[in-house]
Amino acid sequence: MPASRVSLCALALALWMAALPPAAAAERDPKAIDALQRMGSYLRSLPAFRVSGDSATEYVLDDGQKYRIDGTVDYLAQSPSRLHARIANAGQARELFIDGKQLTVYSPGLKYYATAPLQGDLQSLLVDTETRYDVHLPLADLFWFGTAQAPVDSVLAATVVGPAKLDGQATTQYAFRQEGVDWQVWIDDGAKPLPRRFVITDTTDAARPQYTADLRWDTAPKVPAQAFTFTPGSGDHRITLVAVEAAEVQP
Repeated sequence: MPASRVSLCALALALWMAALPPAAAAERDPKAIDALQRMGSYLRSLPAFRVSGDSATEYVLDDGQKYRIDGTVDYLAQSPSRLHARIANAGQARELFIDGKQLTVYSPGLKYYATAPLQGDLQSLLVDTETRYDVHLPLADLFWFGTAQAPVDSVLAATVVGPAKLDGQATTQYAFRQEGVDWQVWIDDGAKPLPRRFVITDTTDAARPQYTADLRWDTAPKVPAQAFTFTPGSGDHRITLVAVEAAEVQP
């Protein structure tokens, strides 16, 4: 290859590398931490909101091969303690209702539902849902950022990646590292710091599977009177929702 060709290739590579975000040591950029706290405070200040979006979850086979399943999420939340969530993919769907006094988990495909008493604000209710009943909601951290359930001290590294546009909306991309997980979030610029995209990477698995979600927001939704109360249909069957502690002692 002629020397001039080599020089041009080297110049192009140098220019391309210069355009990439600089590699940074693990540190906590105060601007990234502040953005995370502002986002959490803003979300908790909303009397009600609806967030929906498209998601993708990677799974890892025993031989290390990965595959992806696409899905959707839809949450309607009303402060201080009401939530209706729908999570679906090609293989299954489930709904979760919290009306401030009771948790109901419903599988529309199987026509099964289960209930349990549950009280508190949304942050504590979702913690109880996970720890007591092993029911996990994607993006439950939306309700926790900046609280005791998701303390800023648990963030080991925080980086401002830089500006980005999503569907014409000006956002800023941030990257965070916590024990066992790396994650990124794109937050709207301006007075309404809504998260628009999440990319969450499981670092406990050598294959590093990811969960991604692109979100759409309504911060002043119409809330139907019975939105958070489950009413079983004629073909629905009630089953028992067993607490994790009880399940662990079953033979």
